[in-house]
Amino acid sequence: MADETLASLAAKIRAREISPVEATEACLARIESVGPKLHAFLQVDADAAIRTARIREAEVKAGRSRGPLHGVPLAHKDLFVWGGRAASCGTVVPEYFRVAEDATAVARLEAAGAITLGRLNMSELAIGPFGDNAHHGDVETPWRAGHCAGGSSSGSGAAVAAGLAYGALGTDTGGSIRLPAACCGVVGLKATYGRVSRAGGMALSWSMDHVGPLTRTVRDAAILLGVIAGADPRDATASARPVPDYVAGLDRPIAGLRVGVPDRYYGDGLDDAVRAAVTRAVETLRALGAEVVECAIPDPAIQNDLAGVIARSESAAIHARMVRESPHALQPAVRARLEVGFQVSAHDYLQAMRLRARVARVFVEEVFAQVDVLATPTIPEPAPALAAAKAGAAEEIVRRMNRFSRLTRPFNALGLPALSVPCGFSGDGRPIGLQLVGRPFDEATVLRAGHAYEQAAGWWRQHPPLT
Repeated sequence: MADETLASLAAKIRAREISPVEATEACLARIESVGPKLHAFLQVDADAAIRTARIREAEVKAGRSRGPLHGVPLAHKDLFVWGGRAASCGTVVPEYFRVAEDATAVARLEAAGAITLGRLNMSELAIGPFGDNAHHGDVETPWRAGHCAGGSSSGSGAAVAAGLAYGALGTDTGGSIRLPAACCGVVGLKATYGRVSRAGGMALSWSMDHVGPLTRTVRDAAILLGVIAGADPRDATASARPVPDYVAGLDRPIAGLRVGVPDRYYGDGLDDAVRAAVTRAVETLRALGAEVVECAIPDPAIQNDLAGVIARSESAAIHARMVRESPHALQPAVRARLEVGFQVSAHDYLQAMRLRARVARVFVEEVFAQVDVLATPTIPEPAPALAAAKAGAAEEIVRRMNRFSRLTRPFNALGLPALSVPCGFSGDGRPIGLQLVGRPFDEATVLRAGHAYEQAAGWWRQHPPLT
């Protein structure tokens, strides 16, 4: 049953070929058998999940469906509040983040019939691209023991890849959905800023945070996005634009779609396996009828610099109390990144915000006059060994973090929709990701391109070597 996708499982539940209880028990059994190797879960709510599954099963027998996720087991990053319980956010404080109401995205998934299995591990305070956590255990990619799952939504990527859950929510401030998706060989979607409500989730940088799904396939991601997207009175940044049917257009051909390969930055300093895999992926898109063109882009280093100033300022403001009152409760690299934010002046922060709006406008006008979708690598190298990622002084680790997330971070500054899809493996079996980026609120085109590539390449049919 772990080989099912979210979409195929939902269809079999509707057809009464699999019951919600069977699906939930299968996930719980797998969590018990292979979960401890990965450190993906912080908390498993087995009793609550089974109770909900029995309710969903009774509803199926009565001919009632709550929505497209009826009876499907999911799990979520532990920075969302749900079930009236606070979130640890990967810290040593069990109730680090609490709000009065459940996270909007989780509530919408449950209203659509999903079953919540529990809380997933993450990088402390959502800071860090590798998924290491000194408090709760380092999350490992299911594909190669001792190697990073990617961060900060590390548990989300590992749980989906290992078949512990059929989908998961993550958050993305500089790549924290797409990096674990690439490291774990699954799909990760950061929609346009404002497409999904952030209410009920711990903020790291309120002007660059995104909530989004990690799933086995692009179709699964489209289903989850369709459920969680839309306006929310609890989040003033959530867009009131109508939510399209993302699944309806997935199978449309991509012949004539203009796919841009950036002329700078995204080809620099890549691991040879990453370069080769992404090149092959682009050629697959060409073979499907897409028009592949070299695309001139504004310098992403400027976008990265702006993202750094803004994110550091906002994260320091959000977590100032923890840094000042309990600094030794934080991992050294996490503390070092937060403390930098205290040095950013109000003038520099406001200038960065002003320049960011101009840079985003110019980028969209210039780039998407040439192409419909950009294609880049998601990660510059396959998932590194955890020991190597954590080695050295805090300053060295921070520099390593910045290098690993340099291909995803610009699109948080720009607020554009970005999708990571598996596009191959290194020689020793570590996954590689292709990143597809589109116009603001044009997730449908990004998903269509990703789905076309995924179905042609077939990487999603492979499963990690877990027993």
